[in-house]
Amino acid sequence: MTLTAIFLIAWSFNALVMLLLWMMQYKTENAGIVDVAWSFLTPLVGAWLIVMDNVDNGNRQWLIIGLALFWGFRLGAFLYNRVMNEVEDGRYRYMREYCGKYAQVVMLVFFQVQATWTILFALPFWAAARNSNPEIGLLGMLGILVWIIAIAGEIISDQQLHRFRMNPDNKGIVCDIGLWRYSRHPNYFFEWLQWWTFVLIGYGSDYWWLTWVGLIIIYIFITRITGVPYTEQQSIRSRGDAYREYQKSTNMFFPMPPKRSI
Repeated sequence: MTLTAIFLIAWSFNALVMLLLWMMQYKTENAGIVDVAWSFLTPLVGAWLIVMDNVDNGNRQWLIIGLALFWGFRLGAFLYNRVMNEVEDGRYRYMREYCGKYAQVVMLVFFQVQATWTILFALPFWAAARNSNPEIGLLGMLGILVWIIAIAGEIISDQQLHRFRMNPDNKGIVCDIGLWRYSRHPNYFFEWLQWWTFVLIGYGSDYWWLTWVGLIIIYIFITRITGVPYTEQQSIRSRGDAYREYQKSTNMFFPMPPKRSI
């Protein structure tokens, strides 16, 4: 099977899944399921590309598949639990209100764009696996260490925010505890940090440049397009001046000491 055919099959499958999930959100009015699907599909597509491209370099490809699947399924399970037990994310509610009668058309396009993004974000997994050196090496071990730190940071920040939000006394209050004291979006920071793993493990691949492109694109998406901007806008709408004060005292992305005691 040609590489083009492998990519087309992956995209077709993603497009079908996203179409079915769009129909689901049409009934449930909860578009958060798209985030769950993205989390599961991205590593699955990465694994599909690696296996179907017959990448064979010892245990490296299986290590990459394992790391990618653990990351995606952990994140997907966490998001699924949130989507199933909470009202629709405020970002998507605002999107519905803003788009009015065209909301479902916009949602359909949005879901299908996500189907394409899963391919884009799976490329670093495939590119890293194309490293022909069967030895993991020092950089590979460093990549695994970065992955452990990143996953731990994601889990801790997600759990801290979840516990904070589940406390009814914190309704309308900004979460500034734990890791959230040092970054307004520690979950997104550690999400991005995780992609450094594949830059390090993939060193020596003919497609190593793709791991860097993926890292840069993911940073831009998180900080400029889909992640931070919409989350910040929703936080200002829901928490107003309290969140504006939080913005003044706490770094947006990279964890740093707060500018003043909170």
